[in-house]
Amino acid sequence: MTTVGFIGLGAMGATMARRLIDAGHEVVLFNRSAAAVDALVEAGGSRAENAEEAVATGLVFSMLPHDAAAEAVFTADLLATAPAGTVHVSFATLSVAAADRLESLHSEAGVQYVSAPVLGRPNVAEAGQLNIVAGGPSSAIARAQELLDVLGKHTWVVSETPSAANLVKIGVNYNLVHTIQALAESVTLVERGGIDAGTFVDILTDTAYTGTAYAGYGRMIAAREYPPLFTVALGLKDLTLAEQAAAATGVALPTAPVLHELLEQALADPELSQGDWSSMAEITRLRSTQA
Repeated sequence: MTTVGFIGLGAMGATMARRLIDAGHEVVLFNRSAAAVDALVEAGGSRAENAEEAVATGLVFSMLPHDAAAEAVFTADLLATAPAGTVHVSFATLSVAAADRLESLHSEAGVQYVSAPVLGRPNVAEAGQLNIVAGGPSSAIARAQELLDVLGKHTWVVSETPSAANLVKIGVNYNLVHTIQALAESVTLVERGGIDAGTFVDILTDTAYTGTAYAGYGRMIAAREYPPLFTVALGLKDLTLAEQAAAATGVALPTAPVLHELLEQALADPELSQGDWSSMAEITRLRSTQA
């Protein structure tokens, strides 16, 4: 049994923490909203009264929603309380710049920092089938590996530099937003020709595009049902991270402005903004109706 702190218990963080608890590990839990901790304490976790108690375990995981949240929690003051040899593994999708700032802050405090953003939604996390993209010191990753194996089916170690893992995750999400828009356009095209959208998606995903992204998003778009598994606001955040990373490295992303505009329009719609980011497909349908 390993003792680990876990900070950040939104839908994804809570699912991951629960899996560690169910595997028999002692998980010390902290969340800014204390109510999120209650169900996990009932499942066998331990409540931390503050972030310092989670960090005091010497091995701490975090799943925080964005740069501002991660940097608000992991301050120099918090890290100064960490015992010698502490490792922090961040599962969040953060910007490259924020990951670099956090690495520097951790290094100054003598804490090893690992970026390990995950690929998969809460149902995938619940099954322990996440893909984990890790960047950071090999010794720190090795120390956490037993627990990473509980959470994911594979840990992809891409670099000794933590922010490299964030860049990979940003690249994956940039592909996903293109997948959603490609589906939106092709589904709208065949719908306008009188073809059933569900049948089209079945044809598309039977041989040519067999991945889970096409099948999952395709069915949602065809049915016009968008349960909020990953919100429009988070989708726009991740697209913005890709735009920032491209600007920092001098890479041109010709389609990014169009995707940004579509997500912003979806976010401005009171109904679409409450759904999954794939609800941006409705903007293409709307524009086609208006054409």
